[in-house]
Amino acid sequence: MELIKKRIQTNVIGKTITDQFVIDDDYNVPDSKSDVGRVVAGEGAVKVEEVKRVENYLQVVGKLFFKILYVTDASVPELASLQGQLPFEEMVYLDREDGEEYIVRVTGVEFTATVIHSRKLALKAMVDLSIHGERVGEEEITTDVEGDEQIFKKMQSAELLTLHTSKKDIYRIKEEITIPGTKENIGTLIWTDVGLRKIDTKVSQDVISFTGTLQLFALYQSEEGKTDWVEQNVPFEGSISCNGAEEGHYHHIYHNLNDINVEVRMDGDGEMRALGIEATLEMRVLLYEEERVELLKDMYSLEQECVLEKRPSFYEELITQNHSKYKFSERLNLPELKDEILQICHSGGRIQMEHLEVVGDGIQIEGVLYVNFLYVKANDSVPFGMWSGMLPFSYLVESGRDCPDMRYDVTANVEQLSIDMAGSEEVEVKAVLAFQSFLRSPLQIETIEQAEFRPFNEEEMNKRPGIIGYITKDGDDLWSLAKRYYTTEDSIMKNNQLETGELRPGQKLLIFKENMSIL
Repeated sequence: MELIKKRIQTNVIGKTITDQFVIDDDYNVPDSKSDVGRVVAGEGAVKVEEVKRVENYLQVVGKLFFKILYVTDASVPELASLQGQLPFEEMVYLDREDGEEYIVRVTGVEFTATVIHSRKLALKAMVDLSIHGERVGEEEITTDVEGDEQIFKKMQSAELLTLHTSKKDIYRIKEEITIPGTKENIGTLIWTDVGLRKIDTKVSQDVISFTGTLQLFALYQSEEGKTDWVEQNVPFEGSISCNGAEEGHYHHIYHNLNDINVEVRMDGDGEMRALGIEATLEMRVLLYEEERVELLKDMYSLEQECVLEKRPSFYEELITQNHSKYKFSERLNLPELKDEILQICHSGGRIQMEHLEVVGDGIQIEGVLYVNFLYVKANDSVPFGMWSGMLPFSYLVESGRDCPDMRYDVTANVEQLSIDMAGSEEVEVKAVLAFQSFLRSPLQIETIEQAEFRPFNEEEMNKRPGIIGYITKDGDDLWSLAKRYYTTEDSIMKNNQLETGELRPGQKLLIFKENMSIL
């Protein structure tokens, strides 16, 4: 007798740790840059470059990339910008070994730059990290049994979600646009902002393909010295290889846009009217397949006693892969900007999910939409200003199923955003927030680890009655009765003239021990 087993690959995820730390340093303005009079806007982005376990700590090494838009300290103020980077090292305490690989995600960066004097700035960034351990695990399940003995088997069907691929990859975006004919030629780029607005992914044979949209904003000085700007959506598409991927596979992708660079280029006519955009799209891919498996749940023999050793095995089953959108709209009263704003020329935003909780019908997300807008001021000496704020939101990702111990992967991005004047003191914020979620339910299965056949105790078997009158109780089924009284399901049905295998409480049955002469 031999148990037939099958290996199922799973993604084992450890406890999530949150960490917050501060990057705080002074920064000397490069000699090539003009004196700083006033900071208009500042942005910071954190890139994690190395993650290493050091005893009971996780060492996170990376860089803070920043850019600053400012007004020069000159008799005739002008807009200027500078950018740079600050290295950092953060040690995060780990209370246990929690995986072969530690996944570190930057969930928020709040960056500020203040003027110490015209040649020195104080930079500060509050950084939020989410950390968890992951490892690829394998569970063995028993699917059948082979042998010379006459064995009665009870099978169970299950839809198991198995991990096919877990990988990291980078796609390099290279696009180019030409500015509208109504705009003047570009002399000098002052400030640029590139954000990922939309991305759709698709799995096909050995490939994960995607289409997306970048939003490009460029503030520039024309060849004639006039300040102007251009904002344009830039579509892109690409793919990464993924060996073994098939169209029916499920997937979830975590993505980050890094290493962004915008440069002025000549168009086909030799004029400086083109902008080249390069960036890296860093992706962590989780690819799953759903497999229907027939499991050996129980077995017995009428020839020998069958002793089973079982153990719990842990798997996942799919609830849903959900791509949903939330339309956000709110008016903001900004009396401090009354009579100051002439025109809003650019708006930006990001989502920070503060709290996710499993509720009866899905995942409840509490978060903050951080927004900002660059505007033209009614002040020739300081012609531009930046307003920043945060707007709370609440959104339910529906699962269609009540599962208190649901497991989930959720990512979010601002797909659309507009901020417009709505009177002298008000602005109207409209946004479409996109959520990509992959929801699973844990599944525990008792799998047969070992089976041993041994001879029946003849004395004990002889003491058992050959015929039993039995009144069914709630929870009884033919299999359990047949196994308990050493007979078969077919025998019980035949001797009691049952047309179906369904039992109801209170039924009177005659159960005959198999191989008795009365049969």
